[in-house]
Amino acid sequence: MSIEFDNNLPIYLQIMNYIKREIVTGKLKAGEKIPSVRELAAELQINPNTVQRTFQELEREAIVETRRGLGRYVTSEESKIMMIKKEMAGDLLERFIHGMQELGFTSEDIAAIVAEAVQEGAAGSSRSSD
Repeated sequence: MSIEFDNNLPIYLQIMNYIKREIVTGKLKAGEKIPSVRELAAELQINPNTVQRTFQELEREAIVETRRGLGRYVTSEESKIMMIKKEMAGDLLERFIHGMQELGFTSEDIAAIVAEAVQEGAAGSSRSSD
């Protein structure tokens, strides 16, 4: 695991976002064991207290669960994982729309650009599978 840390955002939030991304993309599967505090702190070369805070927040959000004596595991609730995925998609869309509006595009322009990009992406993926 390697993360390029941004000095403008707390490290524990960056690790949380990374772990959430790993879960929603399927790199970390539902019910899978995640590294221990010590393992992750050593791997990322950060303070174990930062990793502990990350895990506490992930537990508070019910994204990971602690199994006494066994470690921490990704939630097995597929609905929770889908909710995280939708939240992340919403954040991406919000940033995209805001950026496009700053460039002077109207809502209709943005919708047309997205529709065209999706169409081109669909055409490109069907061509690549031929």
